[in-house]
Amino acid sequence: MVRIGVLITFIVLTCQSFAQQNWLPIGSFYKDQLLSNKLNKPYNEGSFFPASEAVADLIPAIIDSTPRYYTLTHILYQKHLFEINGKDAYITISPTANISLGKDFGDTNERNLLHNTRGVHVEGDLFKKFSFSTSFYENQARFSPYETNYYASVGEHYPTSDSTYNIQNAVIPGAGRTKDFKNDGFDYAYAVGYFVYAPIKSLRISGGNNTQFVGDGHRSLLLSDNSYSAPYARIDWSMSPKLNFTYYRSRQINLLRRSATSSAEAYYETKGYSVNYLTFKPNEKSSVSLFEGSVWNRGDDSISRFSHPLYYNPVPLASGLILKDKDEVTTLLGLNVNYQLADKHRVYGQFIINDFDGSKMGYQVGYRGYNYFGLNDLMLQIEHNSVPSGVYESSNRRRNYAHYNLPLAHSKGNGFNEFILRANYEVQKFYVDLSSILYLTKGYSSTGHLVVNNDVELSDETIFYQRVELGYRFNRKMNLKTFLAWRLRSTTASNAQTANVIEFGFRTAITNHYNDF
Repeated sequence: MVRIGVLITFIVLTCQSFAQQNWLPIGSFYKDQLLSNKLNKPYNEGSFFPASEAVADLIPAIIDSTPRYYTLTHILYQKHLFEINGKDAYITISPTANISLGKDFGDTNERNLLHNTRGVHVEGDLFKKFSFSTSFYENQARFSPYETNYYASVGEHYPTSDSTYNIQNAVIPGAGRTKDFKNDGFDYAYAVGYFVYAPIKSLRISGGNNTQFVGDGHRSLLLSDNSYSAPYARIDWSMSPKLNFTYYRSRQINLLRRSATSSAEAYYETKGYSVNYLTFKPNEKSSVSLFEGSVWNRGDDSISRFSHPLYYNPVPLASGLILKDKDEVTTLLGLNVNYQLADKHRVYGQFIINDFDGSKMGYQVGYRGYNYFGLNDLMLQIEHNSVPSGVYESSNRRRNYAHYNLPLAHSKGNGFNEFILRANYEVQKFYVDLSSILYLTKGYSSTGHLVVNNDVELSDETIFYQRVELGYRFNRKMNLKTFLAWRLRSTTASNAQTANVIEFGFRTAITNHYNDF
């Protein structure tokens, strides 16, 4: 840690003048705004999110510029709570919250639902080339039964004396591991952060533990922010006006306790994760990206070791082909494509194949349109995702495409066809957000991505999910809003994991937490 501190200090002191290298928030609201093309030209950087403010300076294009005459309203509608603006530094500090109450009328136990998140979000720009961000969240929550059952089913696994495993605690998508809260709820905390250094205009070096997302859709079949954050290093290199390259390396975890340990509590099993992402931009309206995401062997229940040296190889396809069938790596290959039909219309898609196996393929096709009927801030999105059973699974289950016992890509995992319709509209800060999702599952297991898969039964069912949210958005910088929402989940399954939820509250929604599964 001392070496890291010295390195950061050196970087800061060798920079000159003021910077803006931070990542844009990864929440859906910001991506919807970015792809609506409120900037001078369409966003066309390959869609490896979060995007850099140095490339896509979105916030000045979307914040409220209405004159405010009181400090309180100026902060509430336009600023962070604290903004420290010096000669060579700009630091912002804002509280974050998700305070809501609700009722699931499909829950026979008649529990009251709640969410109580308190946190703080800090960002800073230092000199010309260095930026950072850090956030901390403390949470207590009581979810509807279908959410509670799923979160508990993907909890951490502890070995027992008879060579089986017990599941303890739970895991919340986009958040982390939990402990009990009042018997039927969850208590959990998590922190995320990063730094970005740009030694030259065409190169950004970053590190931290914030989540990533690849693609233009509501979902990603390549890499999404569904799972928990992981420590990483990332390099973004603009090789030419038509060619970008992203190099991403991370250490990830299976929440499986080792059976042998000399410490008070056994460590989890770890694995390496690497992404090589090459983007070609034939013009300002389109891009085609080659994605290589690999999960690397770092030992098993009793042995821990480093990943194979080819883990660091930046050349796409080479490592997977050289090490195929050597029990070292499982490689997910994919394409991400998009095309800007007109100023306000965008089509996109993804294609995936797992470990060079022609029987393990999936795809995404989608469309985004904006400003229909001359109405600003009106969006319509249509998307279809198809992922057959077993696509993200490996012959060595320790290399399944998952982190922290959650799918690394689509929140549903494997074995489904999904149809999504999203729409949102905002006028004078009042907004409506609609989403309808239809799942047709086949050969589906909610725990099929786990190293220890106790759910051997595969299901075929139809799931319908509907959400309607009405609200008032105060501050677009932090997406601070008050809301009233209705959620409906119905299913043809015999276990009837249904929900009919009404909830209200206020939140700062700068990150995503998926419950539309």
